[in-house]
Amino acid sequence: MHVVAFPQAPFYSAPGHAHMVMQRLQGMEAGPSDSVWIGCSLIEPGGGTTSGASDVEKFYICLEGELQVTASDGSKTQVTVLRPMDSCRIAPQEARQLFNAGSSPARVLLVMPNRI
Repeated sequence: MHVVAFPQAPFYSAPGHAHMVMQRLQGMEAGPSDSVWIGCSLIEPGGGTTSGASDVEKFYICLEGELQVTASDGSKTQVTVLRPMDSCRIAPQEARQLFNAGSSPARVLLVMPNRI
């Protein structure tokens, strides 16, 4: 078993992310993992990500607050708001943008494959 206490979860940064505090809960520099890594982000009001796609799928689970997710596969664009315990899957090559349009912070869990 590999345990990471939340206060000791390593912080990380990523390009195109603004007004966010991001921590890795498992995988990568947080410890061993054969398949995925898990991150937790606190997104301040007005914060979020630029639009971008990657070669791997991503799963987002809203834990607190509300988070607007815009996804585009090139032929259609979908906008949704995730509320606590709502989740979404972003497919490989599907562009996604996260944005906190609310007045309070949003906390979101990210699960994605180890390969980037």
